[in-house]
Amino acid sequence: MLRFGTDGVRAEALTVLTTEYARALGAVASRVLGAEAMFVGRDTRESGPELLRAFAQGCESAGADVIDLGVVPTPAVAHMSAAEMIPAAMLSASHNPWQDNGIKLFSAGGLKLSDADQDIIQAELDKSPAMPDAGSAPRMREGNIQPYIEAVIGSVEPKAFADRTVVLDSANGSASTTAKTIFKRLGATVVSLADSPDGRNINDGVGSTHPEALQAAVIEHKAEAGFAFDGDADRIAAVGRDGSLIDGDRIIAMSALDRLERGELAHSTVVVTVMTNLGFRRAMEAKGLTLVETPVGDRHVLEALDAGGFSLGGEQSGHVIHRDLATTGDGVLTAVQLFDAALRRGEDLGEWASSVMTRFPQVLENVRMEAKIPNLDEQLADAVAAEESVLGATGRVLIRESGTEPVVRVMVEAANAEMAAESAARLVAAVEGLR
Repeated sequence: MLRFGTDGVRAEALTVLTTEYARALGAVASRVLGAEAMFVGRDTRESGPELLRAFAQGCESAGADVIDLGVVPTPAVAHMSAAEMIPAAMLSASHNPWQDNGIKLFSAGGLKLSDADQDIIQAELDKSPAMPDAGSAPRMREGNIQPYIEAVIGSVEPKAFADRTVVLDSANGSASTTAKTIFKRLGATVVSLADSPDGRNINDGVGSTHPEALQAAVIEHKAEAGFAFDGDADRIAAVGRDGSLIDGDRIIAMSALDRLERGELAHSTVVVTVMTNLGFRRAMEAKGLTLVETPVGDRHVLEALDAGGFSLGGEQSGHVIHRDLATTGDGVLTAVQLFDAALRRGEDLGEWASSVMTRFPQVLENVRMEAKIPNLDEQLADAVAAEESVLGATGRVLIRESGTEPVVRVMVEAANAEMAAESAARLVAAVEGLR
């Protein structure tokens, strides 16, 4: 039986994540969430229609009316859930290859499920619930995400990007139509990459995890900026006019400083995860900002934002949450906000990004494990303490088990790349010794 990870369930489609599982999850989730109706959306994967059909069958068996939003970004599904106060589901495996798929759930109001709700749903699934009928086609009615599109456009001044050239890489995924529509409506001249999905080319050498083509296109077209999204468009990578790559840490730093100067950074606080670079931490603290740290996962970031009444948070990976504008990470909204900030300030995006923080060299190694290691932190305590002693105040160590893969992630930051690599190698050896 599949288990919930840090962001719903995700696995190889139709073999591990089966239609039977999707059908059961639809039924259980609808009951647990008390859904009289359920929004559903999907990305462009080949398996999407079949899995969505099964999930919808499950929802309808539990008495929920299913509203099909079609191929849409994850944040659009969340927006509609928030606007209509209806639970929702997104079928996507985010940045994974086309063979995988996943199901993310939102409670009414557009928020990802709490740990408690996930545990209840997981427990119900573990009981092997009676399977809904697989024979009849679901009676889904069609919905649309125009309210989401209008909200993103309306988050900045009309025609804010007039006479500006921007390159957009949609990863052959959910942003393939929405991103260019939004930027064109704001007046930009758009050079669009990876916007012809065929079911199998999602994230294939393109998008936020493969920005090389975007970087080249920005230079070729003499664009002012470029933005790449992942398969479901909830994360972003940005590129300056010189082709320089701007990661999530720098995007959050730029957004935080712009909001701070405009009085729109609630409590002068930014919410980040344990993976956020040490250089970001020092740069923000130097500006007088308070940092709140969470485990990895934009769900945890969102929970901290709401608990503290904060307005901005995110992850190094490019999930950025503008909490006063959205209920989840949104790559397209973040691109709009970031580009608008640069233009208002008269800043070149790449130059501004390089000035906001000095990034400490970071080495991240994934150690594949055959089984979960009990008391991992305790078993590695001595090895970690030894490395922290070597690194001192100019470095940082983080070891954690992945929530989506059978791996242990070893991260080391240090004053120089050689020191980080050497420390990471010793820690990887210590982890491998626990197999």
